[in-house]
Amino acid sequence: MGESSSAAAPPDAGDSPAAREQVSKSDAAEAKAAMAGGEIPGQDEIVHSDNIEHLANVPKEAFTGLNSDLAFQGKYAFAGNCDGFRIFDITNPKAPRTVAQVLCPGSQNDVSVSGNLLFLSTDSSRSDNSCNSTSQPATEKSSWEDMKIFDISDKVNPKYVAAVETACGSHTHSLVPERKNVYIYVSSYSPSATFPGCRPPHDGISVIKVPRNAPEEAAVVNFPVLFPGEGPDGGGNPGAPTNPGVPKTTGCHDITVLPSEDLAAGACMGDGILFSIKDPENPKVIDQVEDNVNFAFRHSAIFNQKADKAVFTDELGGGAATCNAAIGPNRGADGIYDIVGKGDHRKLAFKSYYKIPRHQADTENCVAHNGSLIPVKGKDLMVQAWYQGGVSVWDFTDAANPKEIAYFERGPLTTDTLQIGGSWSAYYYNGYIYSNDIAKGFDVLKLSGRRTDPAKRVHLRELNVQTQPDYFD
Repeated sequence: MGESSSAAAPPDAGDSPAAREQVSKSDAAEAKAAMAGGEIPGQDEIVHSDNIEHLANVPKEAFTGLNSDLAFQGKYAFAGNCDGFRIFDITNPKAPRTVAQVLCPGSQNDVSVSGNLLFLSTDSSRSDNSCNSTSQPATEKSSWEDMKIFDISDKVNPKYVAAVETACGSHTHSLVPERKNVYIYVSSYSPSATFPGCRPPHDGISVIKVPRNAPEEAAVVNFPVLFPGEGPDGGGNPGAPTNPGVPKTTGCHDITVLPSEDLAAGACMGDGILFSIKDPENPKVIDQVEDNVNFAFRHSAIFNQKADKAVFTDELGGGAATCNAAIGPNRGADGIYDIVGKGDHRKLAFKSYYKIPRHQADTENCVAHNGSLIPVKGKDLMVQAWYQGGVSVWDFTDAANPKEIAYFERGPLTTDTLQIGGSWSAYYYNGYIYSNDIAKGFDVLKLSGRRTDPAKRVHLRELNVQTQPDYFD
């Protein structure tokens, strides 16, 4: 797929699997030649570095939709899917076992957990707030997009207990847990004057307060404006034609909070922001950066453990093929920033880009996606999903010179079409890497080596990657 067409593609998948896109005969021939010459793996062939072992794969069962994000608690992994969510018992990482599949359609079903509560994002226009809802045009006033809340005290039988409607739905969400309450930062974007529940300007986030002992009382308590400014869309990136190839900022795609530092990083389309969450109901932006040369769509963010670096991912083209020589190493990549200064005077200072060094076929969607830290003291290590580019483990301890240290990937899904597939999220949890592959299911990987083995000593009771823990507290 060419550079100009990939920049215009919509970011992230929709409510159902994307239609296959026919590629040119020359691109199909190049893909087949690259496989025959050993430059890329064969169709569906699994390859990996010597320091990674593929322990298990659990294919899709009840759901046919796209697999999405992951969360963890104790011996359980929670896997989102556009049709609902699935709960795995991962007591034995070599043999994960499905304990529940909850049908609740509503793209993209971003999932997180806190205590006995599970939270599910709905970012498609629905007929109502139930799990029996059907698709309905966003132009209809009765349409519903929301945050759903489930009681998961019984993992085998989760119970739907509440829903909170939010402006423009919930593409993703991030938790700020407290003892009595859980605050949810809801990220969404792309308003339209024709959408009664999602009209511009949509230049902020919804903040939901959920009482742990009474989740049915959950409600939106604030809508902080993150991009104040004049005009119909506020003060975010204006996008094209001022900045060609960059979308107009109309909200955030994803936010990662670091409660131990009262800090958050927002990946907000054409803008990257740093904000203080000392008062969780009233987050305050303290810095805002743009990169109109190499960044098309800020998708997600993560801090290093010392909170003196932040990584922003660029989801160039959403489901496009960008891991090739034509796009190059700086677009559709990660941007690494130093965080300089103190308190509310902290700033983001760009250092370098990181992109997987392995070229993919033009029939493979490949771009920076969701990842987590690998907790090793004194090192900045990250595991990250790259769609059909697979799973990459990389070291950004030297922010100016990041490098890949391990990888796992499958060959192309097809040789004549471009379709959505590959790893949506790849996270390190209690000694293993877990990947939710959009098409192939749930993968478990074991990473070994002197550089990464110290991470196996860190055990968490719960992990939502967008609520970044203090791994060494």
